[in-house]
Amino acid sequence: MKSLHKIAVLSLACSVYLFAGSAPKAYPTGELGKLVKLGEEIALTTDTHPLTKDFVDNKLNCASCHLRGEDGKPGTADGLSSWLDTAVSFPTWSKREKAVQTLQDRSNNCFMRSMNGKRLVNDSEASMAIAAYITWLSDGKPMHLNDKGPWGPTNKKLWPAGIKHFNPIQKKATHANYVSGQKVYENQCAVCHGANGEGMGEFPPLWGKDANGQWLSYNTGAGMSKLDKGAAWVKAKMPLGQGGSLSDQDTADVMLYVNAQERADFDLDKGLLPEQKNGIYHSNVLKEKHSVRSNFKALGLDIDVIRGDKLIK
Repeated sequence: MKSLHKIAVLSLACSVYLFAGSAPKAYPTGELGKLVKLGEEIALTTDTHPLTKDFVDNKLNCASCHLRGEDGKPGTADGLSSWLDTAVSFPTWSKREKAVQTLQDRSNNCFMRSMNGKRLVNDSEASMAIAAYITWLSDGKPMHLNDKGPWGPTNKKLWPAGIKHFNPIQKKATHANYVSGQKVYENQCAVCHGANGEGMGEFPPLWGKDANGQWLSYNTGAGMSKLDKGAAWVKAKMPLGQGGSLSDQDTADVMLYVNAQERADFDLDKGLLPEQKNGIYHSNVLKEKHSVRSNFKALGLDIDVIRGDKLIK
């Protein structure tokens, strides 16, 4: 009964959006307004929307990471991963792609990584709509080009600092931290995300496959799959409506546990459409692969030692 009560409380918190931040008061008029509204709809239903479902190979939406603010709109929650001032910094430099990226490049690349699917075509209706919606959220804010990374002013302050903070913590991880992370997950996360990371209702899945063998969550090329980046996001945003309540070590441990579970490998080549491989992909990095094992190795960690078994390829 206690678990059911906790689910009810958290569901209420989600439904009333206990986050600060809000979109502009009015949509643009005419065709532009229609496109902005379409982008908002896609951000909420990315895995099922007719324009994007064929480019998504898991059960996530843009709003799974870009949380709703007090107005209920995706990406308007203040702080880390907010879209409220994102558009003002694009085009911008991306270290990952080793190239200057447009806003459409940035969001389209998420389909290969966070959505475990195929990259959208830049001039497609879906790509235009998502960019229009994110741009609308920055309406009236001053331009602030950023040559350090693909973040708006808010995320420029929060992302690098968060990653730098959690990187040395994760590098010291041991099997004991994995065990601790499992306990944190069971006590703080499973009530919303499921005992096996399968997700529950509006709460997104974090790892694993469904009964049909489809991967449920982000692959190993997504930012959330990186131990330090994932921890920075969880520290700021989770548990829902209680961001900042977990200790640094509990945050690091729970993401160590979550990202040690099975998830799809990332292969950049498989995420690109044929026409993108032939030059319509704004990146100087054309080969990139990641696995759970390689993500841990990047921080000097052996996944077998961390988990205490040899289940991960």
